[in-house]
Amino acid sequence: MEVELYQEYKNRVVPALTEKHGYKNVHQVPRLEKVVINACVGSSPDVKQALEEAKKELTTITGQKPMETRAKKSIANFKLRENQAIGAKVTLRGATMYEFLERLIKTALPRIRDFRGVSPKAFDGNGNYTLGVTDQSIFPEIELDKIQRNIGFDVSIVTTTKSNEEAKSLLAELGMPFSDRKKAA
Repeated sequence: MEVELYQEYKNRVVPALTEKHGYKNVHQVPRLEKVVINACVGSSPDVKQALEEAKKELTTITGQKPMETRAKKSIANFKLRENQAIGAKVTLRGATMYEFLERLIKTALPRIRDFRGVSPKAFDGNGNYTLGVTDQSIFPEIELDKIQRNIGFDVSIVTTTKSNEEAKSLLAELGMPFSDRKKAA
């Protein structure tokens, strides 16, 4: 069973991007490589419990078991020791990646209060886009009465292109709601 967003990519987005950017070959068209969801709880007073909750929430949202991330070096001001578990991350590829992105774009982002679109400036210069989510409750899978603390996380969308313009047009064609703040200013 193929995901609806992947069908849309194959049937509508690839021809639109080929026409817009003048690609000669279908393999030149940018595509999504992976989506990495990263939650960090390193500054919480009770890191172990916060980490377990973050893992549980990421598992619920993505349907995949997260991997623990550890501190690379000690920082005394943050009460952080080297190799201490401080977060969790999930890497999604293939059908699960498209299914997650479809839920993010069509269901979760519109549930954010006063949502006016995501920033079009969050590209890294190599065609990858990172989006910060401050509250996990925007996902419909999360039961609001069972939330003990807000867990924010980053969603990094990695594409095969090396330019921000091509990556932005790919994500815009897929339905990413970019804000148009620069027009209003």
